[in-house]
Amino acid sequence: MVRRTTCWALGLLLVGGCSMAAALPGFSAQDLVRMDRLSDPQPSPDGRTVAFVRRQTDMEADKGRTDVWSIDIDGGNLRQLTEDEAADSSPRWSADGGSLYFLSSRSGSSQVWRVGVGGGAVSQVTDLPLDVGGFVLSPDSTHLALALEVFVDCESLDCTRERLDERQAAKVSGQIYDELFVRHWDTWKDGRRSHLFIQSVDGGPVVDLMRGMDADSPSKPFGGTEEIAFTADGKGLVFTARDVGAAEPWSTDFDLYYAPVDGSAAPRCLTEANEAWDTQPVFSPDGRTLAYLAMERPGFEADRFRIVLRDWDSGDIRVLTQNWDYSAGGIVFSEKGDTLYVTASDRGQVSLFSIDLATGEVRTLVAEGHVRSPAVAGDEIVFGLDTLGSPVDLFVLDPQSGETRRLTEVNAKRLAGAALGEAEQFSFAGWNGETVSGYVVKPANFDPSRSYPVAFLIHGGPQGSFGNDFHYRWNPQTYTGAGYAAVMVDFHGSVGYGQAFTDSISGDWGGKPLEDLQKGLAAALKSNPWMDGDRVCALGASYGGYMINWIAGNWPERFRCLVNHDGTLDQRMMYFSTEELWFPEWEHGGPYWENPEGHEKHNPVLFVDQWKTPMLVIHGALDFRLPETQGLAAFTALQRRGIPSRLLYFPDENHWVLRPSNSLLWHETVLDWLDRWLKEDG
Repeated sequence: MVRRTTCWALGLLLVGGCSMAAALPGFSAQDLVRMDRLSDPQPSPDGRTVAFVRRQTDMEADKGRTDVWSIDIDGGNLRQLTEDEAADSSPRWSADGGSLYFLSSRSGSSQVWRVGVGGGAVSQVTDLPLDVGGFVLSPDSTHLALALEVFVDCESLDCTRERLDERQAAKVSGQIYDELFVRHWDTWKDGRRSHLFIQSVDGGPVVDLMRGMDADSPSKPFGGTEEIAFTADGKGLVFTARDVGAAEPWSTDFDLYYAPVDGSAAPRCLTEANEAWDTQPVFSPDGRTLAYLAMERPGFEADRFRIVLRDWDSGDIRVLTQNWDYSAGGIVFSEKGDTLYVTASDRGQVSLFSIDLATGEVRTLVAEGHVRSPAVAGDEIVFGLDTLGSPVDLFVLDPQSGETRRLTEVNAKRLAGAALGEAEQFSFAGWNGETVSGYVVKPANFDPSRSYPVAFLIHGGPQGSFGNDFHYRWNPQTYTGAGYAAVMVDFHGSVGYGQAFTDSISGDWGGKPLEDLQKGLAAALKSNPWMDGDRVCALGASYGGYMINWIAGNWPERFRCLVNHDGTLDQRMMYFSTEELWFPEWEHGGPYWENPEGHEKHNPVLFVDQWKTPMLVIHGALDFRLPETQGLAAFTALQRRGIPSRLLYFPDENHWVLRPSNSLLWHETVLDWLDRWLKEDG
């Protein structure tokens, strides 16, 4: 089965698709880092205007600059509402629609600001001694819920500020820890927690709604304001937090808590009965129903998120999607409150669905592409959409008629200046004869009479997907623009193909996935004879980097070269040096000392004696998920065995490569490596 997806989405020709003229240069890493990025669409209360964040790359400053923009719902009147060298983000409408609240660092610290939509002046709303990490505006726009990093034992914000200043001025640098986390993602922990505070928009005292809780809200490291919701009357706040004491590094027991906004009572746990993950509370328009996402299996971060409905008065709950084999992402109520709009991974896409609250009936609204941040604008839905051939733009959908229209084309000129490759989705019989899917992206300015080398991209997670989206780190168009075909396979363990498919990788990291990769590459080569199967390089990051190390010892003859970004070499040391222990404990059957066989079963370091393929190793010093010693160890093994190899090391990057200049160096180094081994004879 082959399905074309790059050229057409929602019945609209996407700029930069298959019909680009052959004379255009291929899409490059320079094109990629210079793309404008749209996010966080926020319809006004009357549904007539959409505010959003637009990120533009400042190459001289080596960073992205974000500002707040707006556009009318009919696609007219695109305008910039804020402009400052500081970062402006998170626009939220006032109840009357006359102004927008937003986060900005223009005062020297991150605070809440306000701008009049009709051309009013920008004014500062909060002036606190600590950075505001995020905020939620109450339904009547009278109060703000603020996320602030504080020491739990401090009685005031000034206490936290003074303690931080004292640490900065101290001559000693040693840190003492009594429990984990010592460090998390890319940050060494300093004892502070993200707590939620309430403050009037007119200023005045701030009230810690989480006083005494040794927990974070939003959750670390990637939680946001989607984990926080005011009740409809504005008198209470529901939020996500994991309050489990010293067990935090091996627990996924996130719960929903309720706290009155006046601080008169301690937070009350609403989901204590479920020891797995509960998150993303959303109230219906009438305030009578709380919808949220819940997993069932404690300790498993890739379990299926079910949608739970809680009657706010009685506390009775009902699982709406128990029999729907999709893991729900973002959820939003319709204007009438009788329907939920839901995103979920769906066979190489992230689709948009509607779910009837009364019957549970599911309807697909947007099938192809990657739908992001749906929001209700009256009786329509505003959302972001990207594909393998187009970055995120904003669209509007009428859920009744299915009619879709585009709001923005912010990268049209850039896309018109570069040739992109055509993408095709394919399927094949993988492990145990089960259907596995993948994508082939043809080289830019494709000539079927030519023979092209292949970049074989392996996704991370491992419960992830290389699907129909415009990725800013692993974008196949940067390879096709350089004259390569790109092949990507959603092996067993990938998301969007049912929970059993996702579960199947646990305990079998080097088994089913490797077989799927082998069969998937063979299927792609057979169906596309213009690909040169003798000139193939495999590349991967995170789990994909692990798989590169596994391939080096268990499929050593297949590839001319390998690229390993932040990959695990030794599963034993990985367990003892990573931070979120629930992940290796679930994937490999418990702590290392309880089940060493599970960790060693597919340990790449045991097969280093079989390595022979040239490898480029890339690692960031701030990657605490997969510590830098894993990359250094792989490079040591390669050098000691005399295998052609190279190390690209970033002392200032984490699990990802984020700075524009570093991203360019990453792409240049990777493509140079591929050119060296795949283009030397053609």
